[in-house]
Amino acid sequence: MRASSEISMAGTDGTTRTDHTAHRGHADRTTRTDHTNETGETDETGDTDDMDDMDDTPVMYVESSVAGAAKILVVGPMGVGKTTLIGTVSEIKPLSTEATMSQAGARLDTKVRPSKTTTTVALDFGRITLGGELVLYLFGTPGQQRFLPAWKDLARGALGALALVDTRDLEASFDAIGHLEDLDVPFSVAVNAFPDSTPHNEDDLRSALDLLPHTPLVICDAREHKSSVQALISLVSHLIETLTEAS
Repeated sequence: MRASSEISMAGTDGTTRTDHTAHRGHADRTTRTDHTNETGETDETGDTDDMDDMDDTPVMYVESSVAGAAKILVVGPMGVGKTTLIGTVSEIKPLSTEATMSQAGARLDTKVRPSKTTTTVALDFGRITLGGELVLYLFGTPGQQRFLPAWKDLARGALGALALVDTRDLEASFDAIGHLEDLDVPFSVAVNAFPDSTPHNEDDLRSALDLLPHTPLVICDAREHKSSVQALISLVSHLIETLTEAS
Protein backbone atom coordinates (compact mmCIF):
# COMPACT_ATOMS: atom_id res chain seq x y z
CA MET A 1 0.00 0.00 0.00
CA ARG A 2 1.30 3.43 -0.95
CA ALA A 3 1.85 5.65 2.06
CA SER A 4 0.64 9.22 1.92
CA SER A 5 2.45 12.17 3.46
CA GLU A 6 -0.98 13.52 4.34
CA ILE A 7 -1.40 10.87 6.98
CA SER A 8 1.86 11.27 8.88
CA MET A 9 0.47 11.49 12.41
CA ALA A 10 2.07 9.71 15.30
CA GLY A 11 2.31 12.01 18.29
CA THR A 12 -0.19 11.81 21.14
CA ASP A 13 -0.15 15.59 21.24
CA GLY A 14 -1.39 15.88 17.66
CA THR A 15 1.98 16.87 16.19
CA THR A 16 3.05 15.39 12.85
CA ARG A 17 6.30 13.63 12.32
CA THR A 18 7.88 10.76 10.40
CA ASP A 19 10.25 8.38 12.14
CA HIS A 20 13.67 7.78 10.61
CA THR A 21 16.48 5.61 11.87
CA ALA A 22 19.97 4.65 10.85
CA HIS A 23 19.19 1.07 11.68
CA ARG A 24 17.45 -1.18 9.26
CA GLY A 25 16.04 -4.67 9.41
CA HIS A 26 13.85 -6.48 11.85
CA ALA A 27 15.21 -7.73 15.14
CA ASP A 28 13.85 -10.92 16.59
CA ARG A 29 10.62 -10.44 18.44
CA THR A 30 10.68 -10.80 22.19
CA THR A 31 9.35 -14.19 23.17
CA ARG A 32 6.18 -14.07 25.21
CA THR A 33 3.42 -16.42 26.25
CA ASP A 34 -0.14 -15.39 25.40
CA HIS A 35 -3.19 -16.75 27.16
CA THR A 36 -6.38 -15.85 25.34
CA ASN A 37 -9.53 -16.19 27.38
CA GLU A 38 -13.09 -16.66 26.21
CA THR A 39 -13.73 -12.96 25.71
CA GLY A 40 -10.86 -12.59 23.26
CA GLU A 41 -8.70 -10.49 25.59
CA THR A 42 -5.12 -11.60 26.03
CA ASP A 43 -3.23 -12.02 29.27
CA GLU A 44 0.52 -12.00 28.84
CA THR A 45 3.11 -13.50 31.12
CA GLY A 46 6.81 -12.94 31.03
CA ASP A 47 9.78 -11.45 32.82
CA THR A 48 9.23 -7.85 31.75
CA ASP A 49 9.36 -6.64 35.36
CA ASP A 50 12.99 -7.65 35.59
CA MET A 51 15.22 -4.74 34.55
CA ASP A 52 17.97 -7.03 33.30
CA ASP A 53 15.53 -8.76 30.98
CA MET A 54 14.30 -5.39 29.73
CA ASP A 55 17.85 -4.33 28.93
CA ASP A 56 18.33 -7.48 26.87
CA THR A 57 15.10 -7.03 24.91
CA PRO A 58 15.91 -6.55 21.20
CA VAL A 59 14.63 -3.34 19.61
CA MET A 60 12.80 -3.33 16.29
CA TYR A 61 13.52 -0.05 14.53
CA VAL A 62 11.23 1.57 11.99
CA GLU A 63 12.33 0.76 8.44
CA SER A 64 14.13 3.57 6.61
CA SER A 65 11.67 3.07 3.73
CA VAL A 66 8.81 4.36 5.89
CA ALA A 67 7.38 7.57 4.43
CA GLY A 68 4.52 8.25 6.82
CA ALA A 69 2.95 7.35 10.15
CA ALA A 70 -0.53 7.57 11.63
CA LYS A 71 -2.00 7.34 15.10
CA ILE A 72 -4.91 4.90 15.12
CA LEU A 73 -7.33 4.21 17.95
CA VAL A 74 -8.70 0.74 18.66
CA VAL A 75 -11.95 1.21 20.56
CA GLY A 76 -14.86 -0.83 21.85
CA PRO A 77 -16.53 -2.05 25.03
CA MET A 78 -14.78 -4.06 27.71
CA GLY A 79 -14.01 -7.62 26.63
CA VAL A 80 -14.44 -7.05 22.89
CA GLY A 81 -10.84 -8.00 22.01
CA LYS A 82 -8.89 -4.73 21.73
CA THR A 83 -5.88 -5.96 23.71
CA THR A 84 -5.85 -9.19 21.75
CA LEU A 85 -5.96 -7.48 18.34
CA ILE A 86 -3.12 -5.09 19.16
CA GLY A 87 -1.02 -7.91 20.57
CA THR A 88 -1.74 -10.02 17.49
CA VAL A 89 -0.58 -7.48 14.90
CA SER A 90 2.12 -5.54 16.77
CA GLU A 91 5.65 -5.92 15.39
CA ILE A 92 7.04 -4.71 18.72
CA LYS A 93 6.30 -6.02 22.17
CA PRO A 94 2.96 -4.38 22.93
CA LEU A 95 2.40 -2.22 25.96
CA SER A 96 -0.58 -3.29 28.01
CA THR A 97 -2.02 -1.85 31.22
CA GLU A 98 -4.09 -4.83 32.26
CA ALA A 99 -5.28 -4.89 35.87
CA THR A 100 -7.24 -7.47 37.82
CA MET A 101 -10.91 -6.63 38.05
CA SER A 102 -12.05 -5.88 41.59
CA GLN A 103 -15.33 -5.90 43.48
CA ALA A 104 -15.14 -2.11 43.75
CA GLY A 105 -15.04 -1.78 39.98
CA ALA A 106 -17.82 -4.31 39.55
CA ARG A 107 -20.26 -1.81 41.06
CA LEU A 108 -19.52 0.63 38.23
CA ASP A 109 -18.60 -1.45 35.18
CA THR A 110 -20.83 -3.36 32.81
CA LYS A 111 -21.02 -7.02 33.75
CA VAL A 112 -18.88 -9.33 31.62
CA ARG A 113 -18.43 -13.07 31.38
CA PRO A 114 -16.98 -14.81 34.46
CA SER A 115 -13.83 -15.79 32.52
CA LYS A 116 -12.98 -12.09 32.09
CA THR A 117 -10.70 -11.35 35.07
CA THR A 118 -8.56 -8.43 33.84
CA THR A 119 -9.23 -5.16 32.06
CA THR A 120 -7.31 -2.30 30.45
CA VAL A 121 -7.14 0.69 32.81
CA ALA A 122 -5.09 3.17 30.75
CA LEU A 123 -4.19 2.07 27.24
CA ASP A 124 -2.76 -0.62 25.01
CA PHE A 125 -0.05 0.31 22.54
CA GLY A 126 1.45 -1.43 19.53
CA ARG A 127 3.01 -0.71 16.16
CA ILE A 128 2.62 -2.21 12.71
CA THR A 129 4.17 -1.31 9.35
CA LEU A 130 2.01 -1.67 6.25
CA GLY A 131 3.67 -2.19 2.88
CA GLY A 132 7.04 -1.13 4.27
CA GLU A 133 6.00 2.52 3.87
CA LEU A 134 3.30 3.35 6.42
CA VAL A 135 3.58 2.88 10.18
CA LEU A 136 0.46 2.67 12.32
CA TYR A 137 0.77 3.46 16.00
CA LEU A 138 -2.12 1.64 17.66
CA PHE A 139 -3.68 3.00 20.85
CA GLY A 140 -6.24 0.79 22.54
CA THR A 141 -8.73 2.63 24.75
CA PRO A 142 -10.22 1.41 28.05
CA GLY A 143 -13.66 -0.05 27.55
CA GLN A 144 -15.32 1.22 30.73
CA GLN A 145 -17.43 4.35 30.71
CA ARG A 146 -15.67 5.67 33.84
CA PHE A 147 -12.42 6.01 31.88
CA LEU A 148 -13.97 8.32 29.27
CA PRO A 149 -11.75 11.32 30.22
CA ALA A 150 -8.63 9.26 29.40
CA TRP A 151 -10.37 7.96 26.28
CA LYS A 152 -10.81 11.52 24.99
CA ASP A 153 -7.16 12.35 25.68
CA LEU A 154 -6.04 9.32 23.69
CA ALA A 155 -8.16 10.49 20.75
CA ARG A 156 -6.11 13.68 20.33
CA GLY A 157 -4.10 13.55 17.12
CA ALA A 158 -5.69 10.28 15.98
CA LEU A 159 -6.23 10.04 12.24
CA GLY A 160 -8.89 7.38 12.58
CA ALA A 161 -10.21 4.50 14.65
CA LEU A 162 -11.07 0.84 14.37
CA ALA A 163 -14.21 0.11 16.38
CA LEU A 164 -14.49 -3.51 17.50
CA VAL A 165 -17.95 -4.91 18.16
CA ASP A 166 -19.28 -8.17 19.53
CA THR A 167 -22.55 -9.38 17.98
CA ARG A 168 -23.44 -11.13 21.24
CA ASP A 169 -23.92 -7.66 22.74
CA LEU A 170 -24.13 -5.01 20.04
CA GLU A 171 -25.67 -2.48 22.40
CA ALA A 172 -22.42 -2.38 24.40
CA SER A 173 -20.67 -0.87 21.35
CA PHE A 174 -23.06 2.07 20.93
CA ASP A 175 -21.20 4.36 23.36
CA ALA A 176 -17.78 3.85 21.71
CA ILE A 177 -19.14 4.52 18.23
CA GLY A 178 -21.07 7.50 19.55
CA HIS A 179 -17.89 8.94 21.11
CA LEU A 180 -16.08 8.68 17.77
CA GLU A 181 -18.90 10.47 16.01
CA ASP A 182 -18.95 13.22 18.68
CA LEU A 183 -15.19 13.71 18.34
CA ASP A 184 -15.44 13.63 14.52
CA VAL A 185 -12.90 10.79 14.27
CA PRO A 186 -13.28 8.77 11.03
CA PHE A 187 -13.68 5.08 11.75
CA SER A 188 -14.43 1.65 10.40
CA VAL A 189 -16.13 -1.22 12.22
CA ALA A 190 -14.73 -4.71 12.70
CA VAL A 191 -16.98 -7.44 14.04
CA ASN A 192 -14.82 -9.68 16.22
CA ALA A 193 -15.97 -13.23 15.52
CA PHE A 194 -16.22 -15.20 18.75
CA PRO A 195 -16.76 -18.98 18.68
CA ASP A 196 -20.32 -18.68 19.99
CA SER A 197 -21.28 -15.59 17.96
CA THR A 198 -24.44 -15.79 15.89
CA PRO A 199 -23.85 -14.84 12.22
CA HIS A 200 -25.69 -11.77 10.94
CA ASN A 201 -25.87 -10.33 7.45
CA GLU A 202 -24.25 -6.98 6.71
CA ASP A 203 -27.49 -5.04 6.21
CA ASP A 204 -28.81 -6.12 9.62
CA LEU A 205 -25.53 -5.18 11.32
CA ARG A 206 -25.42 -1.77 9.63
CA SER A 207 -28.99 -1.10 10.64
CA ALA A 208 -28.42 -2.19 14.24
CA LEU A 209 -25.27 -0.05 14.55
CA ASP A 210 -26.81 2.85 12.58
CA LEU A 211 -23.78 3.08 10.29
CA LEU A 212 -23.49 5.46 7.37
CA PRO A 213 -23.29 3.77 3.95
CA HIS A 214 -19.62 4.71 3.45
CA THR A 215 -18.47 3.35 6.84
CA PRO A 216 -16.49 0.11 6.24
CA LEU A 217 -17.77 -2.99 8.03
CA VAL A 218 -15.64 -6.14 8.12
CA ILE A 219 -15.56 -9.44 9.97
CA CYS A 220 -12.32 -10.35 11.73
CA ASP A 221 -10.84 -12.67 14.32
CA ALA A 222 -8.69 -10.62 16.70
CA ARG A 223 -6.61 -13.73 17.47
CA GLU A 224 -5.51 -14.18 13.85
CA HIS A 225 -2.76 -11.94 12.43
CA LYS A 226 -3.90 -11.89 8.80
CA SER A 227 -7.53 -11.25 9.70
CA SER A 228 -6.63 -8.39 12.07
CA VAL A 229 -4.24 -6.80 9.56
CA GLN A 230 -6.95 -6.88 6.90
CA ALA A 231 -9.27 -5.00 9.26
CA LEU A 232 -6.62 -2.29 9.69
CA ILE A 233 -5.99 -2.13 5.94
CA SER A 234 -9.71 -1.60 5.39
CA LEU A 235 -9.59 1.32 7.82
CA VAL A 236 -6.50 2.89 6.22
CA SER A 237 -8.02 2.57 2.74
CA HIS A 238 -11.13 4.34 4.03
CA LEU A 239 -9.02 7.14 5.58
CA ILE A 240 -7.02 7.66 2.38
CA GLU A 241 -10.23 7.77 0.34
CA THR A 242 -11.76 10.27 2.77
CA LEU A 243 -8.68 12.53 2.64
CA THR A 244 -8.55 12.33 -1.14
CA GLU A 245 -12.20 13.35 -1.47
CA ALA A 246 -11.67 16.25 0.95
CA SER A 247 -8.63 17.65 -0.91
